[in-house]
Amino acid sequence: MTTETIGLFYMLSDAGPVVKFVLLVLLFFSITSWAIMFIKFRYVRKAFKESADFTDIFWECRNLADAFSKAKALRSSPVARIFIAAYMEMARSDGKGKKKSQIKRTEGSYFQIIGSLKRSINRTISVEVRRLVQLVPFLATAGNTAPFIGLFGTVWGIMDTFHGIGLSGSASLAVVAPGISEALVATAAGLAVAIPSVIGYNYFTDRIRALDSELQSFSSDLLNIMERDIQNQMEA
Repeated sequence: MTTETIGLFYMLSDAGPVVKFVLLVLLFFSITSWAIMFIKFRYVRKAFKESADFTDIFWECRNLADAFSKAKALRSSPVARIFIAAYMEMARSDGKGKKKSQIKRTEGSYFQIIGSLKRSINRTISVEVRRLVQLVPFLATAGNTAPFIGLFGTVWGIMDTFHGIGLSGSASLAVVAPGISEALVATAAGLAVAIPSVIGYNYFTDRIRALDSELQSFSSDLLNIMERDIQNQMEA
């Protein structure tokens, strides 16, 4: 163990109760932030990979039923889940259980089915975006508040140090330096929590925005394909 590490442990053990409490709060923020970043990184990476795989599969499939059977194996893909929801909604709206030959071939029926599909797709997109964003705001909270929490610990520690100086009546460097150095540890800890949290938040926000754009683009293409498919069924 190095001299710097020993000195740091000594400062932490000799710090006041308020500074120790601040450091414990920052430790909680740090552990939680790193856990969220680890979990979300794996989740977002898998979502991107499986979405790319399903997109390739979707354009290679000859019909929607074939794509539906492939989509069920890619449950971590938001794009696949949107397709599954839209396909199931189309199956429910497809004459409400009637055979294709029995579908009421009217303009009102067509627009009713398309309206149901649009609502189902938009609802699923909202659910997927909420799932992607879940826990990420905590990183912004940690990045914004951790420096101020650390600063609070520093200010309190310096106040405590000056109070001790007033009681002892001595203002020498040997008296002032230890207390101030202990207090500054809280600010350093706050920055150590905030910097990775802000980087993680910006990274995940950018990736989620890109995936949301992909969901919007795919849903638009999917709706066009389904519109043509339904129109062809009604004209048959």
